[in-house]
Amino acid sequence: MAGRIETYGEFWPFYLRKHRKRLYQALHDFGTTIAIVSLVMLAVTGNAFTLVGAVFGGYGFALAGHFFVKQNRPASFRCPIWSLHSDFRMYYLAL
Repeated sequence: MAGRIETYGEFWPFYLRKHRKRLYQALHDFGTTIAIVSLVMLAVTGNAFTLVGAVFGGYGFALAGHFFVKQNRPASFRCPIWSLHSDFRMYYLAL
């Protein structure tokens, strides 16, 4: 991250700049959809194995986009809560 980001208000524009290409957004959105469906399945079935789908589905596609497409380090390594919140915020805005 360029400089030190102190607040979520500073983080959100940084996050959007890193995800401005539609391919990166689509990978994040697809992973977020898998995570949401997996969590709903957990609530309905009680099968804890669906948490694997939530974690790997949610982060798998996002990390693939960062490592293989954009070849950069995800912000979630430094600001995991803000990144997770931003993933869902971007997903909501895409809807």
